[in-house]
Amino acid sequence: MSEKGVQHGNPWQALQQYTNARIGIGRTGTSITMHQLLQFRLAHAHARDAVYSKLDVDGLLAGLSQFNLPVIVLHSKAEYREQYLKMPGLGRDLDTPSAELLRAYAPGADIVIIIADGLSAAAVNENAVNLLEHLMPMLVNDDFVLAPVCVVRQARVAISDDIGAALRAKISLILIGERPGLSAADSMGAYLTYGPREGLTDEARNCVSNIRQHGLAHKQAAEKLFYLVKQALNKKLSGVLLKDNDEHGYVP
Repeated sequence: MSEKGVQHGNPWQALQQYTNARIGIGRTGTSITMHQLLQFRLAHAHARDAVYSKLDVDGLLAGLSQFNLPVIVLHSKAEYREQYLKMPGLGRDLDTPSAELLRAYAPGADIVIIIADGLSAAAVNENAVNLLEHLMPMLVNDDFVLAPVCVVRQARVAISDDIGAALRAKISLILIGERPGLSAADSMGAYLTYGPREGLTDEARNCVSNIRQHGLAHKQAAEKLFYLVKQALNKKLSGVLLKDNDEHGYVP
């Protein structure tokens, strides 16, 4: 309050234009306003829905057809969603039929691209093909040898190690739904691993996260990933040893 009893506006509200975080939302007494409470509950419902959303395999197959690559549909050892959520380890390995299916494909490629549901299939349904529409031309124009695209249900990031090793790809790149938060339930992450093989942990990977319409734009994410792919191949490594020094983006 000013000396004349006039209440000033919340100075935090000016920052709302820069973030989706809940800042400057005001209060009523010691609590937030009813409007903000309802918005919070709605965001929480969206996050829960995202965790239980299903991979739109038919839609993905239709979108991927433009790239003229074989597409393999696979499944982890987690048989259903509740099991996937309660037993994370099952989502890191391919089930037996999927492992056998990969053996039918000739091994050897520069990169295998994997699309997986993760913790938000809705994010992948919305963002994966849009990202690849920018990334694929870069890879093709630079003469990369591409393995069949793999679409995987009930998967965790580490399943890319199984797939990359089976196809003997130098790099695995998995596009996967990130854990939904209360400001973003549609965020997709991309994890790159050089020399994928069983037993790797997260420090062996590079991650580009928050890929979505109101986060990191698809074109910008594709340029970042293309840079990382080239650096990984040139230096024969990924993860904490591969530094992201890209300042200029993709140059065709």
